Amino acid sequence: LWYYNFMTGRTHDLAGFTALSLVIATVPPPPMSLATGLVSLSACLIGALAPDIDQSTANLWRRLPAGSAFGKLLAPILGGHRMISHSIIGIVLFGFLLKAFLNVTGTVLLVDMDIVWWAFMIGFVSHLIVDSITRDGVPWLFPIPINFGFPPIRALRFKTGGFIEKSLIFPGLIAANVAIYYLYYDQFLSLLRNYIK
Repeated sequence: LWYYNFMTGRTHDLAGFTALSLVIATVPPPPMSLATGLVSLSACLIGALAPDIDQSTANLWRRLPAGSAFGKLLAPILGGHRMISHSIIGIVLFGFLLKAFLNVTGTVLLVDMDIVWWAFMIGFVSHLIVDSITRDGVPWLFPIPINFGFPPIRALRFKTGGFIEKSLIFPGLIAANVAIYYLYYDQFLSLLRNYIK
């Protein structure tokens, strides 16, 4: 069970990183400090795992002290796995709550909280997109009890933690990152030279 969730968590982290890389390559971010860049990368990776807080055995809970205890309390409130946190309502809810939290914290150590918020949300949405290509799909229109997936034929989607995820999806995400950084090399070099202060 631990290995199964570990692979899924790694895939979601890599998918979040890939999505963030693609957004940075195609929509250049505003000037930012190195602290903002590092905190935003961390926020993206946390966001990529966040929808699974509705599962007490989720990778994110295992990374926190006493996390599984909190997970056992929170999972029933969220309705179980792949319910509200895997929907458009969940995106809005998590986005609103995070925005409120970041507004309360204000600027910390020259970190632009707006960029941190966007990075988290990119990771969060990437999680739902990746889950949409699994056999179980995602209830995008929760509370309507229909799980949507791509392709629409369930048998053509991959099993979470299965052979296709480990041998095709995960390596495919690595290849996508290599392609993004190769194709947008000048963009990333410019970002490092001009935007990171």
